[in-house]
Amino acid sequence: MAAYTAPCPNRLSTGYQWSLAPHLRKRRGWFVNAYARNQERPRFHQGADRVNRRALSSVTEVLTGNLSCQQCALPVHCYHDCHVGLILKFKAAGALMATDKQSGNAAPQHALHKTTPAPPKLWGDLFMDVQNRHLFADSKTFVDMVPSLPPETVLSHYRAIKEKHGPFSDEELKTFIEAHFVEQDTEQDYTPEPGQSISKHIDQLWPVLTRHLGTDLNPHSSRLPLPYDYVVPGGRFNEVYYWDSYFTMLGLQVSGLDRTVREMTDNFAFLIETYGHVPNGNRTYYLSRSQPPFFSAMVAMRALHEGDGIYRHYLPMLVKEYNYWMDGADTLPPEQSHRRVIKLSDGTLLNRYWDDENTPRPESFREDILTARHISRPHEDVWRNIRAAGESGWDFSSRWLADGHHLATIRTIDVAPVDLNCLMYRLEAMIARGFELEDNMTQTRFYQARARKRRDVIRTLFWDDDAGFFRDYLWHERTQTQSVSGAMAFPLYVQAATTDQAERTARAMERHLLERGGLSATNLETEEQWDKPNGWAPLQWVSVIGLRHYGQRALARDIASRWIETNLERFCEEGKLIEKYNVVDKKRAEGGEYPAQDGFGWTNGVLRALMDLYPDVATNTC
Repeated sequence: MAAYTAPCPNRLSTGYQWSLAPHLRKRRGWFVNAYARNQERPRFHQGADRVNRRALSSVTEVLTGNLSCQQCALPVHCYHDCHVGLILKFKAAGALMATDKQSGNAAPQHALHKTTPAPPKLWGDLFMDVQNRHLFADSKTFVDMVPSLPPETVLSHYRAIKEKHGPFSDEELKTFIEAHFVEQDTEQDYTPEPGQSISKHIDQLWPVLTRHLGTDLNPHSSRLPLPYDYVVPGGRFNEVYYWDSYFTMLGLQVSGLDRTVREMTDNFAFLIETYGHVPNGNRTYYLSRSQPPFFSAMVAMRALHEGDGIYRHYLPMLVKEYNYWMDGADTLPPEQSHRRVIKLSDGTLLNRYWDDENTPRPESFREDILTARHISRPHEDVWRNIRAAGESGWDFSSRWLADGHHLATIRTIDVAPVDLNCLMYRLEAMIARGFELEDNMTQTRFYQARARKRRDVIRTLFWDDDAGFFRDYLWHERTQTQSVSGAMAFPLYVQAATTDQAERTARAMERHLLERGGLSATNLETEEQWDKPNGWAPLQWVSVIGLRHYGQRALARDIASRWIETNLERFCEEGKLIEKYNVVDKKRAEGGEYPAQDGFGWTNGVLRALMDLYPDVATNTC
């Protein structure tokens, strides 16, 4: 193919540019217009039948070539998230496609499947130098940055300078990074209007936390493209997170954003179809693990409003996610484990949290190096368990610590968590329901049997009859952990507990976890963020709904009231909602690897949903 010599598309002042019109933030379908001065103007919009196919063919020919600009020597697509970047969504497929968002059909999955390596492999010695030097206060900063040139060019520049002038100083290295990388799609500033209600504040925050089509398309970004817009938590978390999103979606639904709920569900279905599971978040460095499997809860939310046909629609994805969590179960010998599956001596199958990698997390690289530095156990074992705790969503908590206090004693993969196995019970029951709707009784009976067996195990193996609540299980030691945590509410939430167990668990929650500002994550005060004195939105919701399932409405209302009041007090004092709260003395929450983050997706979602469930418990204004 001949060299393409159009004027430089990387400079907007020249005579050729790509632009988006109407702007993608107008959520009325997906429109992409390519504008080329003195050239044909192809238009791609809703409905494949309306695509200008002659223009599509001609633009595809240009965009899929090995092209570089004759003026600036950069590739014509430019490596910033700028005007031409949107077209790159389809470069891997070698064609441009249209999307019909009204019918719910996402962009072609093969076109969005990113195979870019995670940052340690992509950036090699540059990654190691940046992260080991503690160049940024947050290790996540660098792995989320986007190169302004192709990686091979950046690395060539970096190595050439090192070879000629010797190692970089910290200042020189930071200057190099700032010259070759940019931060991606950072959220816009938002200041709440004086005197606005907290509900209005949340409703006006949703657009601020929404990331749009076209922002994930740089081929060397660590962020995985998704077919539809999505809501991020906020703060340092500028990507979608798996279990966070369900609790965010609760609020989106109350805010009347049903379409966003549908599209986010379809984003997760896309991830399951494309990668075999829902990653921890849509980043390349999160692909080695998932998070608590809440896709079935998203499907149930949709079915509640759209009917049982939703179960059939998402059945293939539910089964595929189940197979991910159960990988290796069919051939696993008793008293052994494989990835996320444990088989006990009697053949009982349980699940645990896991990560397929045993290296420091790219997003917390220096922190993980320091954790392992002064301990005698194999570092790979420590890092695997740290990563597995990341899959749990409870990173970090005394739940996973052998001595209850020190991260160096982490043993996540030795624990069969009660919350995970409850979520797997619900997944099995929902798959059975989907096959029943399809009149496939063989598969219905298979998954019903799996669900019944799991429910029975939850009622026995995870139940501490002396203490009167559910605990996690140490499968190697054949005993329960001594942790007292909000995970005890999950058997109530998925309706796996007996009535007596539910009543006793309610009293235990009230006795061990209920504080002035809501439920504490555990009853043990540590320096980890998923311990006392911190409370978290998802645990309040799971507990409230679980208690309501068993008629414990007074306690459910009490928990909700305390949590709503805590949110309102902090909002009135700070003008924002944050990731977690100190429920003991209602001060700003602390603990963990990073400061409490603003935003915040699941806090907003659960608060909006609880205020809708209990409209009379708060004034809604400061």
